[in-house]
Amino acid sequence: MKKALLVIDVQQALFVAVQPPYEAQSVIRNINQVIAWARVNKIPIIYIQHDRPDTPLAYQSAGWTLANGLEHQSTDFYIRKNSPDSFLRTDLKALLDQHAIEHLIICGYATEFCVDTTVRKAASLGYHIELVADAHTTHDKPHASAQVIRKHHNAILPQLTSFDVPIKALPASELVASSV
Repeated sequence: MKKALLVIDVQQALFVAVQPPYEAQSVIRNINQVIAWARVNKIPIIYIQHDRPDTPLAYQSAGWTLANGLEHQSTDFYIRKNSPDSFLRTDLKALLDQHAIEHLIICGYATEFCVDTTVRKAASLGYHIELVADAHTTHDKPHASAQVIRKHHNAILPQLTSFDVPIKALPASELVASSV
């Protein structure tokens, strides 16, 4: 089953905030570990960047760029989006179809918004999913800490069996130790 890696919204404005997201640098290190593994295994890497006019995430602004320290190359794929759903009004599905991708490895920001929505949409479209459990993050919210939000999503998303495709949550070290 052909795989692709989705790196969602790991952007400068979100990671260099006054209060960075939970374990921001550790998350970037874990994402880079998965990126290196993907490159060795010839797995396409797709960076998804949120843009919103008149905000720090305005297209091509300094805040819109990928976060400092995140590994990327000009030969990778880049998708712009403007909703939590990486598939909505984007070329993501066409790109995945073009490369006959059936299995997605997902990481990035924000756990309870863009990561969650993209995982659910991907599952509804029939993709098998591996959520990199220690390579997605968010900010603390009034109702729950970012740590609790990530732990919750790592527990709940794999329980969504009604999509009839597997959703697994596993740490980066376990993913990169597995064979393609």
